Amino acid sequence: MTETLSDLLCRHIATARWESLPDHARDGARSVALDAIGVMHAASGLAPEAAPFIALARANGAGPCSIIGTPHRVQPLGAALANGALAHAVDYEDAFDRAPAHPNASLVPVLLALAQSEGPVDGRRFLTALAVGGDVACRIALSLRQPMEQGGWYPPPIVAAFGAVAGAANLLGLSPQQTKDALSLTLCQVTMPGEIKHSRRTTLRAVREAFPAQAALTAALLAREGVPGFEEPLEGKSAFFALYAGRQFDPADLTDRLGTHYWGSELTFKPWPSCRGTHPFIEMALDLSARHGIRQSSIECVEVSVDAIQSMLVEPLARKQAPETAIDAKFSVPFTTALALVRGAVRLDDFDAASLTDPEVLAMAARVQATVEHRPEWQPGVGGAMRIVTDDGESHHAWLENALGCPARPLSPAAQRAKFIDCVGRAAVPVMPEAASRLADAILGLDTLADVGALFQPTE
Repeated sequence: MTETLSDLLCRHIATARWESLPDHARDGARSVALDAIGVMHAASGLAPEAAPFIALARANGAGPCSIIGTPHRVQPLGAALANGALAHAVDYEDAFDRAPAHPNASLVPVLLALAQSEGPVDGRRFLTALAVGGDVACRIALSLRQPMEQGGWYPPPIVAAFGAVAGAANLLGLSPQQTKDALSLTLCQVTMPGEIKHSRRTTLRAVREAFPAQAALTAALLAREGVPGFEEPLEGKSAFFALYAGRQFDPADLTDRLGTHYWGSELTFKPWPSCRGTHPFIEMALDLSARHGIRQSSIECVEVSVDAIQSMLVEPLARKQAPETAIDAKFSVPFTTALALVRGAVRLDDFDAASLTDPEVLAMAARVQATVEHRPEWQPGVGGAMRIVTDDGESHHAWLENALGCPARPLSPAAQRAKFIDCVGRAAVPVMPEAASRLADAILGLDTLADVGALFQPTE
């Protein structure tokens, strides 16, 4: 029989090993682990939206798996749910600028749950699964030729689920057929409606990765138990690409350099805890203010130019100028720009209840006006332009092709480490700087560890 697209991808997922990973994939996986673990720690102390997910995980019984940043140990599915809720809650995790994907926000919680319930799992096995799963999520996102939003879907958590189950299948040692079954079982569970972007009341956008993480782990474990799936879970008549993209996809993006190039080496690590699309405007506001000595009180208006992808960050404008929830504020160009201009920084602490009602920040956000346009020199969704007009008639301009943190302008290793130490210090159970530095060293050296799960075991 002719090998199908699903066959080809699943054979790769099932057979990838540390020895076959190129150096860029190994390095990328280490960086992902450091960033993701840090961000989950921060959310455990700063994101009340995740509390119900933690409570539900605990209610289902004690177990071997840690809820990161807390003293709690729970069953694997509960850990995937709770840590998945933490992974995106402060919107500080890595991103893939080329396509709509946060490839590791579901994946890392799943692999941690498996490392602590199926252990001991050594670091090379863990990092291999991390590289494989992240790459699969990126490839699926790149292959789409019809935006998932056209069908009313919200793509990042859906795409992430398939990367998460791919990583789980690799770590568990599933066969190619079992891996295909696992993808099928994920397809039976994963969903995320676009309404998550439009509702003013909900905080689901913050904790969205809880659902794909739990679904992916469930799928992988059921596939191991022999539950049969579909012959073509990706390209079948009514399978992934039919349901989510009207069958409009390019298989070449799934297979190009498969096994030799891993997209996880080309991720963005965020310098600011907000939607990636807000970052060019934060960067330009900070830069213009510093270079021209612009006083906050002298600013009459701020004009920003966004592209079609970023329009969700400025519309409806009145709501984005005065967001009611932390996650809506993180998805607001006016609010994050105002933070940069008023406070001179955008930090984890800047999205609390006091910040959402800060009269200076809100007054500045009200001065931000937006236009939607397309400029070919911008990287879609992560570029932009800004003009600040002051009361003396001066006008200051800036534009960015791509914001800081991208592969072309990456955070330095020192900056990534500083971010990690800051994040873990804000956990529900804070990690002090000296211990945080040791933990960072251990994560960056995961390939030398015999038991990854033991590294994250809390003390009751």
